[in-house]
Amino acid sequence: MSKYKYIAFDLDGTLSDPEHGLVEGFIYAFKKMGVGDFGSRESLRRFIGPSLYKVWQEEFGFNEHTVIDAIEKFREYYNIYGWWDNKVYDGVREMLAALKTSGKTLILATSKPEDTAKKIMHLFELDQYFDFLGGAAGDNRDHKWQVLEYSMQSVGATPEETVLVGDRMYDAEGAAKCGVDSVGVRWGHGTDEELEAAGFTMLASSPDEVVSLLS
Repeated sequence: MSKYKYIAFDLDGTLSDPEHGLVEGFIYAFKKMGVGDFGSRESLRRFIGPSLYKVWQEEFGFNEHTVIDAIEKFREYYNIYGWWDNKVYDGVREMLAALKTSGKTLILATSKPEDTAKKIMHLFELDQYFDFLGGAAGDNRDHKWQVLEYSMQSVGATPEETVLVGDRMYDAEGAAKCGVDSVGVRWGHGTDEELEAAGFTMLASSPDEVVSLLS
């Protein structure tokens, strides 16, 4: 029996693979903003997971106003066509069911806007396993640590009893800032090199392994 009572999950790259819908939205936004060289479709996978507000300023030199415009252009596409262009990873439903059956409290902590995250969780019927669904909400709750803190507070979770499961270095960083342990999953969008360097407490290669580590 693990010490963790509360298990927080990232969404993109951890529970579901949103790559196609997100990348199409990124391309739509970049074309609308006149970004001439945004790289290959494969290279755009690096934007899955982190706060777009931060990384797009760093990558393309957007200022605080133009980055908001770019994100709005992305949402023009994503909020209609992209959010459902998504699929649940094999074994995830079984993982969630097993953890729930073992008495764990499951919470979502995603940097995706909360309303969109809730739609995705409902679409795939994953919300039935969760006690709370937390997501981003503008400037006050944009970074992973802010969302994680909000989700934990909403269910009364303590850092000592909580673990975050995610697929990118931003998940490990957010967990560390909140003082909680973390599991990096190898089936998402983070490379092995990124996961190993990120400082995750544990790594898992399959949903079954997550169950073994956290039940």
